Amino acid sequence: MKIINNPAKTEWKSLCKRAFDSDTSAQQVASEILMKIKAEGDNAIAKITEEIDGCKFIVKTIDSNKYGKTEKASASPFMVTKEEFNECESKVSSILKVAIKKAASNIRKFHIAQIGKKIDIETIHGVRCIQRSVSIPNVGLYIPGGNAPLFSTVLMLAIPAQIAGCKNIIMCTPAGKDGKASPLIIWTAKYCGIENIYKIGGAQAIAAMAYGTESIPKVDKIFGPGNRYVMAAKQLVGNTAVSIDMPAGPSEVMVLADESANAKFIAADLLSQAEHGEDSQAILVCNNESLAVEVTNEINEQKKSLSRRNIINKALQNSRCIIFNNDENMIDFANEYAPEHLIVSMFDPWKTADRITAGSVFIGNFSPESAGDYASGTNHTLPTSGWARSFSGVNIESFMHKITYQELSREGLNSLSETIIAMAEAEGLSAHANAIKIRLNQKRKSDSFSGIH
Repeated sequence: MKIINNPAKTEWKSLCKRAFDSDTSAQQVASEILMKIKAEGDNAIAKITEEIDGCKFIVKTIDSNKYGKTEKASASPFMVTKEEFNECESKVSSILKVAIKKAASNIRKFHIAQIGKKIDIETIHGVRCIQRSVSIPNVGLYIPGGNAPLFSTVLMLAIPAQIAGCKNIIMCTPAGKDGKASPLIIWTAKYCGIENIYKIGGAQAIAAMAYGTESIPKVDKIFGPGNRYVMAAKQLVGNTAVSIDMPAGPSEVMVLADESANAKFIAADLLSQAEHGEDSQAILVCNNESLAVEVTNEINEQKKSLSRRNIINKALQNSRCIIFNNDENMIDFANEYAPEHLIVSMFDPWKTADRITAGSVFIGNFSPESAGDYASGTNHTLPTSGWARSFSGVNIESFMHKITYQELSREGLNSLSETIIAMAEAEGLSAHANAIKIRLNQKRKSDSFSGIH
């Protein structure tokens, strides 16, 4: 992990660069997958999944003489079966089940608390304005699998989706070469009440949910983190076919530290993020070289006992430690980077944290990023690559959209008529103005609100 001492501001942009800032290769691969699945549906999914994941699915067809054509069977070859749901029950330890349930309870509490009140006001007498939050009916959840099946992400997405009242929730997660998804993911989904799970991953899963296929329904919005191919696919479909939660790609953490920090803690936090993937990034920003050296020594020592050392070593090549001689530069640099996760290990952590933009912030020496990843209650699906400047992490409102209503009485319309007519005519929109005038000339029929309930 390279140590950089007091870099000039002209260097900050390059120091904020992620491992795949401009990943045109991933976008090209994702684009080709999207086009194939949009055109060929389930057959393309099966072929691509076998090529990439080594997992073979058979897309069956049925010959229908009645209609004189071949039609797809209604059951999806990718869907987790009842037998698989039952099998996973014995494959998850009782200790882990208790842990998942406790984490779920905290996540549920925090997200229920986010439910906002309906807005219902009279802006002036006779003019009533209302805003209501309405759940998104059809949502798709993407859960990364592979070497690190993120069953915790099931909790982070399924729980707020259900609290929000989403009617149809489907989930995609990759299968292994044996054609089965992670028992941990399946059990957690079952515990959360998710029944429609499809065993496909990567860009092909995003395409299936965005466009729909013969056996996988199209959704209105896609949620979930993933590798750079998943992120590229989400961004592409987000421009044309479906809403997405946010740009959420390779994971990252930044630690801000001063003399009050514990080098062992910092090293552990940086390593916990580095083990996510080779394209993950861990950044330490501190105010003295001795701490930087101590942390790097701790990293080298601690990683010896970690199971994902090879991944960590590659991620650390994209990571760095930056030393500034004053807190202002530390804060300014953190804001330029806009990290997904920010850990503040300083004398007055809240004073610093209040001035920084990040996806999720961890305050003090005893608030490891792992707590937010699993069980504190906050959501771990967060914006990466600097998108924290303009995107929020997943929350209850992510699964809802807002509708506004307005109801005007005759008096209310009359009181606004001159304002509306003047503005409409100034914009050259005479029909807008006429919509007011024609009502004012109509005989009085009702003075009361009709009543919105």
